[in-house]
Amino acid sequence: MKVLSIDTSNLVMGIALVEEDKVIGEIITNLKKNHSVRVMPAIEQLLQECDVKPSELEKIVVAKGPGSYTGVRIGVTIAKTLAWTLKIPLVGVSSLEGLATNGRYFKGMISPIFDARRGQVYTGLFSYSENELLTHKEDRITLLTDWLTVLKQNNVPILFIGNDLHLHKEVIYEYLGELASYSAITANNPRPSELAFLGMLKEEEDVHTFVPNYIRLVEAEANWLAANKQ
Repeated sequence: MKVLSIDTSNLVMGIALVEEDKVIGEIITNLKKNHSVRVMPAIEQLLQECDVKPSELEKIVVAKGPGSYTGVRIGVTIAKTLAWTLKIPLVGVSSLEGLATNGRYFKGMISPIFDARRGQVYTGLFSYSENELLTHKEDRITLLTDWLTVLKQNNVPILFIGNDLHLHKEVIYEYLGELASYSAITANNPRPSELAFLGMLKEEEDVHTFVPNYIRLVEAEANWLAANKQ
């Protein structure tokens, strides 16, 4: 099965093409550039270099959030359009779950982190058992200090992963000390190929009703709802 995966849910843009248990090609950039004008050219380039026609694709996998509202929306919109046009299955995978796969060989819990501003983070809690990624706490947005208080009670080693770690390392160490480990720099970028393999194991979405998982309301929408309650 040839699977194309797309991740634009954060600053990192990732496109991958996998077949069965082989990564055929992968493009990853960590640049502050507009995903909306770069994703389709990247997909076309990857398919051309791998000598794969769009008609040969059998599944589209996309990072469905959480993350940047605009970034998540771009990836999901493109994935839905491709799946509908090619008449192939569409699968959405948590952006945090995809990042957590980079902690595959850590003997403990894995907490991927995306900064959500104002002391908040998007996160979840995962671990590996016999090469299977297990979810212990679902995706959420929470104050980092509240999250660390919960993790401290578990008293187990925790690996933190993500490009936003530098914003939070001081607070993490203050709460968890030696219980906390931090991923290598090269593991902070989510891998779209890992996303693809996760998507192979998940049920397909309805292409018409599938929506991103923002977790919280877009700020403008939240303000509108608050104003209309008064």
